[in-house]
Amino acid sequence: MIIRLFSWNRLFFLGTVLMLAGCGRGGPEADDAPYGLTERTLWTTSRVVGSPEPPPPYRLRRVFPQHTFENPTFIAQDPNSERLLVAEYGGPIYSFHGNDPDAGKDLFLDWNRRVSAFSFHPRYRENGQVFVFSPTNPKLEDQKDEAGNPVKQLSRVSRFELEPGSNPPRLRPESERIIIQWPSGGHNGGEAIIGPDGYLYIATGDGTGSSDREHTGQDVDDLLAVMMRLDVERPDPGRAYSIPQDNPFVGVPGAREEIWAYGFRNPWRFSFDPVTGQPWVGDVGQDLWELIELVGRGSNHGWPVMEGSHPFHPNTNPGPTPIVPPVMEHHHRECRSITGGYVYEGNKFPELKGAYLYGDYSYGKIWGFRYDHDQKKVVWHQELADSSVSIVSFGQGRDGAFYALDYDSGEVFELDHRPVPKKRLPFPQKLSETGLFASVKDHRPAPGVIPYTVNVPFWSDGAGKERFLALPGETQIKFNEEGTWECEEGTVMVKSFTLETEEGNPETRQFIETRLLVKEDDRWVGYTYAWNEEQTDAELVAGEGRDRTYQIQDRSTPGGQRDQVWRYPSREECMYCHSRAAGFVLGLNTRQMNRNQDYGKTTDNQLRTLDHIGIFKEPLEKPPAEYPALPDPFSTDENVEARTRAYLQVNCAMCHAPSGGGNSRINLTYAAEPEKVRLIDEAPLHDTMGLAGARLVAPGDPERSILYRRLIVRGLNQMPPTSTNRIDERGAELVADWIRSLETESKLTAMSMH
Repeated sequence: MIIRLFSWNRLFFLGTVLMLAGCGRGGPEADDAPYGLTERTLWTTSRVVGSPEPPPPYRLRRVFPQHTFENPTFIAQDPNSERLLVAEYGGPIYSFHGNDPDAGKDLFLDWNRRVSAFSFHPRYRENGQVFVFSPTNPKLEDQKDEAGNPVKQLSRVSRFELEPGSNPPRLRPESERIIIQWPSGGHNGGEAIIGPDGYLYIATGDGTGSSDREHTGQDVDDLLAVMMRLDVERPDPGRAYSIPQDNPFVGVPGAREEIWAYGFRNPWRFSFDPVTGQPWVGDVGQDLWELIELVGRGSNHGWPVMEGSHPFHPNTNPGPTPIVPPVMEHHHRECRSITGGYVYEGNKFPELKGAYLYGDYSYGKIWGFRYDHDQKKVVWHQELADSSVSIVSFGQGRDGAFYALDYDSGEVFELDHRPVPKKRLPFPQKLSETGLFASVKDHRPAPGVIPYTVNVPFWSDGAGKERFLALPGETQIKFNEEGTWECEEGTVMVKSFTLETEEGNPETRQFIETRLLVKEDDRWVGYTYAWNEEQTDAELVAGEGRDRTYQIQDRSTPGGQRDQVWRYPSREECMYCHSRAAGFVLGLNTRQMNRNQDYGKTTDNQLRTLDHIGIFKEPLEKPPAEYPALPDPFSTDENVEARTRAYLQVNCAMCHAPSGGGNSRINLTYAAEPEKVRLIDEAPLHDTMGLAGARLVAPGDPERSILYRRLIVRGLNQMPPTSTNRIDERGAELVADWIRSLETESKLTAMSMH
């Protein structure tokens, strides 16, 4: 424990010193020094508009702009009125009139626990009962018992009753009756609904942060990773429910008789099929797959033996019933955190009647499919909408509206037909048609397209890179000292990749790919162009991406030649790294951009030049030397810990960050607080990769360190998991050097403390 606290506190301190003292990456320029660019030239030649593929037929349109909520989690319509109700994660549930822009929002339930979801009793008009799913009590998070142990967190489903005659409607907090409670600790699931058979169904997660650490997914002796089925109308004496006698594990020794199905990781939203009455579940995956599952009596959905239809921990003892595959699964290239939905039955979209609609929190997409229950297969599947909404939950209105909640912005959206687009020029099929280059052959940018470099490039299998920033017309950037800079519509980020056909000989360098990241319709989209052999132009790669093999002369390889597979990423793969948690545009932030750039006639700090030509909406408040900058990972003049942290920030933190989708608990962002990094001397949550005494980072021992091992393998266990087929030997050795340094430093720390 001493090692962990010392190392990362020391690193945090050193990183801060480096950020303040070494910001300019070449030193601050004098006030009278020449600027890299004397004035801004407007970029007026953009042809990067529209899409090479037909746009999805629907969109998400914001509704009820008079209302925003703080981290909303659930939306539903009041069965007794035209009011809509929205739950906030922090506890309150509000009601409001959607068709009255002047009306405020009213408290429906004022509670001191978190809320994931709520549902109405089928006889709500008569009994006014509402079921509320609460994952934890935030007031207990930092409390300890008399022995000094953390207070155990409990998830809970409670039933509340309506205040008689209340208008607007309001639940009585004192009417709470706890139906059931169970231990929680992450992956709590989050919904409780009375099904068509009159029983209350409750979906729970595996109760851990990752990889089913409690080994509960395939066990039926607890209430984690299950769907319960309870009779709350005819409770047993002394508790708020009884067990339906046709539950699958009634009378099974050691089993919890409340269980209806099991093997879930984190079921986030479920609803009932209107034809069969079976629950449809959106189950959030872990490493690679997101799932939609159809639940039956005693069905086993595989976690953690399987992640969907793919092995995850195949040596885990399976449960007592056969594993059933998901009905639908999405790879993390296109979906990172699934949100279950509903079978649509409204009249607003008759073409969607009978289709199950669901979406994704991370990428903002919505899909629909039709399932033939007789054939037991999906007979139609389509992407319906592509948005920038953090879809945490869907809701349905009686008028056929299909709502989506944005957890981040707190706004309510509604599915709508996409307007017929204005006629546009065809999307450029060649790089020369984009308007980004005055000469593609010479790789000379068009007037107004600005070259830039970053302090720490992402590892791309040894490829060189040239970067450009293209802002259309007079558009500007909103500067952010800590986060990603915010760009306006039509902005294009350009990155061209080169490979040396003879390793170590710059004269053999040739262009192989140019990638574009384009902001359109308030979202970022990636496109890639593959260069021709003649080096005169590049062709747009199809949406699914492709591979190409290059023969590289390499004297360090047996035979003097090696094959290098280059991946031209699919549209979805581009956004795998350019994720919401990473700010979409990885290099356009202060720590990366605060450095010198060769503008041809002069060299200047990029922040200074961009500020001078009016790129930023507001002038910079400080000189570049006072803004943060990432240190060069491979400059031995700088501290090894700070250099390692910079390397991990760029190559790992797009996933291993808060809400980043990385399934370890580590936080590898450069500015992470030391106690939140959770890296040094921590046991791995995933595969130990055959290492005895494995740790994420074993101080002094790279060979026992999962972090290092994942850097030096390619294939299933590699990190990063995509965009690379070659090992970054320099990066891996940097990490190894840092891990070795921890042993000596920890000994010195121990000596100084004693």
